[in-house]
Amino acid sequence: MAKRLNNENTIGDVLKYIIKENRLQPGMDQISVKEAWQSLMGNGVNSYTKSVVLKGTILYVELSSAVLREELSFGKSKIIAMLNEELRRDLIKEVVLR
Repeated sequence: MAKRLNNENTIGDVLKYIIKENRLQPGMDQISVKEAWQSLMGNGVNSYTKSVVLKGTILYVELSSAVLREELSFGKSKIIAMLNEELRRDLIKEVVLR
């Protein structure tokens, strides 16, 4: 039987409960990672970004520029650190640039 929430819970607590009970966290993480990528990378990188997909702890980024892909590959650890800091938790362990 589902747990009944009382009237003294905050909206934030209710939303966290709904996300947890309905197993919506992976989808929420997917959205958060896309937003973090767009805000951190800026217009230059975003114009060459085709897709950003999080599968488990691996972030797959598809780029339309081979030159940009090579340039970003040198800073993978910094990209991981920046994204995890933006997300406020260690969600991403590896970045794969395609």
